[in-house]
Amino acid sequence: MTTSRIKGLYAITPDLDDTAELHERVQACLQGGASIVQYRNKLASPRLRQEQATDLLALCRSHGVPLIINDHFELCMDIDADGLHVGSDDYPVGGLAQLKATLGGQKLLGVSCYNKFELAQYAASQGADYIALGSCFDSGTKPAAVRAPLLLFSQVREAVDIPVVAIGGITLGNAPQAIEAGADAIAVINALFAAEDIAHTARQFSNLFDE
Repeated sequence: MTTSRIKGLYAITPDLDDTAELHERVQACLQGGASIVQYRNKLASPRLRQEQATDLLALCRSHGVPLIINDHFELCMDIDADGLHVGSDDYPVGGLAQLKATLGGQKLLGVSCYNKFELAQYAASQGADYIALGSCFDSGTKPAAVRAPLLLFSQVREAVDIPVVAIGGITLGNAPQAIEAGADAIAVINALFAAEDIAHTARQFSNLFDE
């Protein structure tokens, strides 16, 4: 698994109980050109998470797209997903370097760095494969999230040599600002999965990287 695959549309799943519906929506994202998918369901039971993640892994593999698991290390390892994404409160006692070593070299490790330049530097130095900065804009998913100024992207890009993902409140209208600021990928939830035509919307997001 290479970090060169962290580019373009990074689809993050919504909290859905219906696995069949989730499958259908993610499939539409993939058909529209999503280059990476993160399974994130804060409301699911462990059993439902296992069911949904296993289903999405097979779907993503059929499209040649990596599936990243949000937060749940055991789930990531159990289903042999392509990577793990963690926040600042989700590191083990030994820190990110230990987490990366435990994951192994074939799995991607992504780290949320919010609006913190020093955290981005730390994550990169400890073996993270990519970092996420945000919230870039007002976020419906996390309305209380700290805001990350777009200027931070250029500052981080000069300091680290791993991909940088923009997250938080991203829409088709403001995504070009994040890309112009230096984002390698844009992470989208609501503006993608709540769209009337998910595949078409995914294609519109993906096409922004060709302009």
